[in-house]
Amino acid sequence: MLSDNHPNQILRDVFGFPHFRGDQESVVDHVTQGGDALVLMPTGAGKSLCYQIPALCRHGVGIVISPLIALMQDQVAALKQLGVSVAFLNSSQDAETARAVMRQLQLGELKLLYVAPERLMTESFLNFLDRLQDDQGIALFAIDEAHCVSQWGHDFRPEYRALKVLHERFSRVPRIALTATADAPTRREIVEQLGLEHARQFVSSFDRPNIRYRVTQKINARQQLLTFLAAEHPNDAGIVYCLSRKKVEETAAWLKDQGWDALPYHAGLDAATRHGNQQRFLRDEGVVMVATVAFGMGIDKPNVRFVAHLDLPKSLEGYYQEIGRAGRDGLPANAWMTYGLGDVVSMRRMLMSGDSPDGRKTVELQKLDALLGYCESTACRHQTVLRYFGESHPGDCGQCDNCLTPVDTWDATQPAQMALSCVYRTGQRFGVAHLIDVLLGKETSKVAQFGHTQLSTFGIGKALGQAQWSSVYRQLAASGLLNVDMEAFGGLKLTDLAKPVLRGEQSVWLRRDAEPVKRKASKIEMASRLREGFADASEDPLWQALKAKRLELAREQAVPPYVIFHDSTLLEIFNQRPNTPEAFSQISGVGQSKLVKYADHFLEVLNADKR
Repeated sequence: MLSDNHPNQILRDVFGFPHFRGDQESVVDHVTQGGDALVLMPTGAGKSLCYQIPALCRHGVGIVISPLIALMQDQVAALKQLGVSVAFLNSSQDAETARAVMRQLQLGELKLLYVAPERLMTESFLNFLDRLQDDQGIALFAIDEAHCVSQWGHDFRPEYRALKVLHERFSRVPRIALTATADAPTRREIVEQLGLEHARQFVSSFDRPNIRYRVTQKINARQQLLTFLAAEHPNDAGIVYCLSRKKVEETAAWLKDQGWDALPYHAGLDAATRHGNQQRFLRDEGVVMVATVAFGMGIDKPNVRFVAHLDLPKSLEGYYQEIGRAGRDGLPANAWMTYGLGDVVSMRRMLMSGDSPDGRKTVELQKLDALLGYCESTACRHQTVLRYFGESHPGDCGQCDNCLTPVDTWDATQPAQMALSCVYRTGQRFGVAHLIDVLLGKETSKVAQFGHTQLSTFGIGKALGQAQWSSVYRQLAASGLLNVDMEAFGGLKLTDLAKPVLRGEQSVWLRRDAEPVKRKASKIEMASRLREGFADASEDPLWQALKAKRLELAREQAVPPYVIFHDSTLLEIFNQRPNTPEAFSQISGVGQSKLVKYADHFLEVLNADKR
């Protein structure tokens, strides 16, 4: 049953947007009319509107299943700013607060309820929903972060698999499952586990054109990170991902010593510390969060300007999901990663030493290989990512590292044969450092101990240096010609793909690693790295005054600044300089509620700038 509200009217009056983007309108119309849907949209494309607007249009309350407390709290706070009657139920509330929410539901006072899957799936709550459906009505069920149903992802939540009961128990209530990340196998699993075989699928482009992809060879990762931050993000919020908890804490402490407002986050920290650090990141400006992948899902901070990886993620899908936390407001952002052969060895060792069944390990290794192919690719990064998700890209993006500075390649057939032959003749059980010592003719104690000074490969590689041989081995491993033998403590072994190279039947072309840049970029260079008007605004006193006013209002209400206005809305205010409430209402992101609450505050800042 529909209410009197029209989706376009709600979009304008409540959310302050003049028109829908991409597939939003099609999804909203389909769900509003009672259809089931599976929605795959990249982070920042506006998935939330796809269920929020139908819930406001339809009779009854929309039930949103959300996996994280922080996520639902942020979304509820943002909706309350818009004047929407909304609440959440989760374990952070005391009994009296929870009872008050239940009373609101019974009285029909809520249009949206966010609830954790654990709470939803209790028999008592399902019985309550039965009664609610009969009395006030249920507008829809929205299953957010639907990839949590997949056993192949690091966000797997077993309780998500029980959500199929919603289809069986509330067959007349439309369901919409949403995710920003799902390759073909994960997509199939979502459909199967949630009973969405007859749902209409809406798959938007996975391209994030505002994100600049860069991958650089690891030389001195910390110093490389520091140079990147100083050159391009001196005052910005961002996330630095590390593989281990120890590295997270050491990197955060080191950045703090270098003058950065850096905080650690991993599952080993106590709950109070994790919560406090997360709130600092969400509510303050310019905080750098150093974290494991335990941090990220449900972080709805739109002005994260960079995501940096000091270690390899497990897969290209995981990488895409993690960098998706940058630039959600559509403004320029960076995805920066440094990696080396040591990352390949440690990641393969970690995957192979786990308790997973052999079938799952095979899938995980295939996903890792796809990520390595991305790292070593000389093609457009955007094209490579989209190809992985089964999508084509019309042409070079013109802004990733490979497009901006095309990579040189070189005929490495003979060095590859030397490198592979050295692996074979040393018994396929030694690591890269030892193999390079043999090729360079270094008579180390270990080389002498194993009699490798007598091998035909001893000293045949002196034409290349240590770094070049390291690059050769890294790329041969990434190309699948070499495997890491976990039982031999990371020793390299030949694969079947190496045989035609050794026999001279196949040539090998490798990317030529760029020489490391040791100088720091100037402020002029820093500005050139950012695009459009955002870079020009960032140094302007009016921009700083608008941000200061937003922060002041946010602190008064104990909400993150982006709940007041996103950076993209603030940038439009900066560029348009509205001078009346009517002009202010034309800014994208200014609905009726925010117009009443904030127009006078920001018009005062704008008028002061004219004086």
